[in-house]
Amino acid sequence: MLAIIPSATLHGLIGRFIQVEVDVAPGLPGFTVVGLPDTALQEARERVRGALRNSGFVHPPRRITVNLAPADLRKAGASLDLAMALGILLGSEQIQAGPDPVAFIGELSLGGEVGSVPGILPMVAALSRRGIRRVVVAATAVDEARLVEGLMVIGVDTLGEAVNVARARPRRHPGSRPPRIELMRSTLPAATLETDRSGSDGPGVPDLSEVRGQLEARRGLEIALAGGHGLLLIGPPGSGKTLLARTIPRLLPPLGDSAALAATVVASAAGEGPIQELRRHPPFRSPHHTLSYAAMVGGGPRLSPGEVTLAHEGVLFLDELPEFGHDVLEALRQPLEEGRIAISRAGHATIFPARFQLVAAMNPCPCGFAGSTDRPCRCGPSLPERYQRRISGPLRDRIDLWLAMPRVGPAALITGPEPEDSSTVAGRIAVARSVALGRPSGSLNGRLRGRRLRDACALRSNGERHVVGLAELEAATGRGTERLLWVARTIADLAGSAFVTEDHLDEAARYRPSDSRVAAMEAV
Repeated sequence: MLAIIPSATLHGLIGRFIQVEVDVAPGLPGFTVVGLPDTALQEARERVRGALRNSGFVHPPRRITVNLAPADLRKAGASLDLAMALGILLGSEQIQAGPDPVAFIGELSLGGEVGSVPGILPMVAALSRRGIRRVVVAATAVDEARLVEGLMVIGVDTLGEAVNVARARPRRHPGSRPPRIELMRSTLPAATLETDRSGSDGPGVPDLSEVRGQLEARRGLEIALAGGHGLLLIGPPGSGKTLLARTIPRLLPPLGDSAALAATVVASAAGEGPIQELRRHPPFRSPHHTLSYAAMVGGGPRLSPGEVTLAHEGVLFLDELPEFGHDVLEALRQPLEEGRIAISRAGHATIFPARFQLVAAMNPCPCGFAGSTDRPCRCGPSLPERYQRRISGPLRDRIDLWLAMPRVGPAALITGPEPEDSSTVAGRIAVARSVALGRPSGSLNGRLRGRRLRDACALRSNGERHVVGLAELEAATGRGTERLLWVARTIADLAGSAFVTEDHLDEAARYRPSDSRVAAMEAV
């Protein structure tokens, strides 16, 4: 007998509707899975067999064929376990289906327990787009599934509970509540993610008041976060570079609905559960410099998202920037420019969202004390320059603010004035961001291009001549000139000015890396 159970799998960040077709026919006992399954799905045969037996059902000694349609789409993961088990029970007539169609998503243990899988949110959204109105998931994934509007979500702990749902139309779950936001019924990643994990404001995040001294660096960080600009901190060990960067989660405002939905879908696909509500706080990712190319950009057999996607709508912090692999750093070019990353593998291709803000830190040389008056540099005469040149010119040109952080003396640390705390600075950042988002462009200053940028700056004739003079003085590229305007527009927003003036341009130019300024930074 043939049984058809609707389910879904995850392809990158996109949920794909899958029909699990189970044919239980006379013949030599066997269990075959077709339809381009990966290793995890092939191993589902053993999980399903054990789950049926240990849940009090019979694994029929017949020829069982499971087809995962559409057959030309590669399937990965364990999300189809539960649907395969229900299909076998229906196909062997051990149970009778209820009157209404119901979809099943979940992994089975050998004991019959139902576990959650990564990507519940985009998979349930895919079922909703196909007109499915009832879906069964693991009890631990119910809150995440209910973020999709218009579905009855039923949570189960065991295969036996899922069988009871399949047999008859259940009543609405007593704990059901309205969804928090409607997921668009079109294509979720295309409509939501490309339009435009995870940070926390918990006790592990330092307050900005802990960063004493470094007034210019504090100012530069405020400008960078207000406009969504790339930032590079250069200084010797112990100057506070990492501490300053670690304060960022307390300084960023909550995400809006569209950005929060995008960040939540990424977190769901990455298996960052349990997800009970939209991720409102911008992600803050800080990978180690030994990570691989694939870990940075994503990929692998299941097209898993990389760090640039996990930082979508948030911040990617790279400490000890020159220590990262050359290929890893060069891979940042496309996402920094386009806000997305294209992944192509044998038989797989997808586009991941990757609109993040880059914040990086580095020492001026391998030992960290080039040009220091406190400790002698142990590097050779040309090594600091070669160390700096590990950051290629195109990547340098995509960093908006370069800040030198010299050593802070003991007097400034112990007896210096009390600096502003995170809440005070976060308030100014939120106001500046709201001003930028309120313009016709509707985007942060760091994402403006062409005419939208010139209109936002509202330069007068003196300002235009000043921009040209500054750009020619530093031999700036076209991208570099635009980035000078981006930063100046953000400085004007923080000052409450509707126009970009020469003073704003001069301050922005101080943060741009000319050859002479890079040489000076090597001697911080």
